[in-house]
Amino acid sequence: MSIVFLESKDNAKIKHLRGLIEQSSYRKKQGQTVLEGTHLGLAWVEQKRRINSIFTTEKYLEHPDICDILDEYDGSVFVIAESLYRDLSTLGTTLPFLAIVDLPSSSQALQFDLDTLILENVQDPGNVGTLLRSAAAAGIQQVVCTKGSASLWSPRVLRAGMGAHFSIKTFENIQLEDILERFEIPVYVTSSHRSTSLYDQDLKQPSVWVLGNEGQGVSEYALAHAKAVSIPQPGGQESLNVAIAGSVCFFEMVRQRI
Repeated sequence: MSIVFLESKDNAKIKHLRGLIEQSSYRKKQGQTVLEGTHLGLAWVEQKRRINSIFTTEKYLEHPDICDILDEYDGSVFVIAESLYRDLSTLGTTLPFLAIVDLPSSSQALQFDLDTLILENVQDPGNVGTLLRSAAAAGIQQVVCTKGSASLWSPRVLRAGMGAHFSIKTFENIQLEDILERFEIPVYVTSSHRSTSLYDQDLKQPSVWVLGNEGQGVSEYALAHAKAVSIPQPGGQESLNVAIAGSVCFFEMVRQRI
């Protein structure tokens, strides 16, 4: 392991890092993304995955959490000024740690008999990351994002997912029409305008959950090719946040199976 001090924001390494943080098209072109925070870094190396490069500040170079990651790392550690780190960071208050990693290759095929979460045009990175985290905790094995959804491997979605990405199969830029009718198991969509209660469903067998856009909900196509269920809300709110609604569905499934 080597330690390299970088001072200029115009350094090629810094420009590359900034491009990966800020631009989805650049991440796709380079086949890389950025993990921010030692929680993600530790989760990544615990999966025996390779880190390409690490960025931190001199003050925290010997912090125990960073040292735990460095114990599993043999590349270069780039040390930058506190002010430059704050300029790059999307978190602001976390322990200074940025790691460039390769995007996982999607060599595995989507399976049509497994518990699956499909995100249809869900655009908020926080919602997408939270849904991945809840899905992984509930034992859902694969997550599909349609075109128009937030990029699964963006730094903000990774941050909200808190490592869920590393234990679940992910598929992006999928057309719903290409896959929905191929599933061999029940397919559910959530809709606050339907009277069929979530709690009346038998969820003991593998299931597919389709969750839609934060404002418009699921598409007409999804409604036509799935069973729409609602979550009872005796408090009278118009609708639930999509991440909350999805989590309620996943853990009702877990409750029934336990």
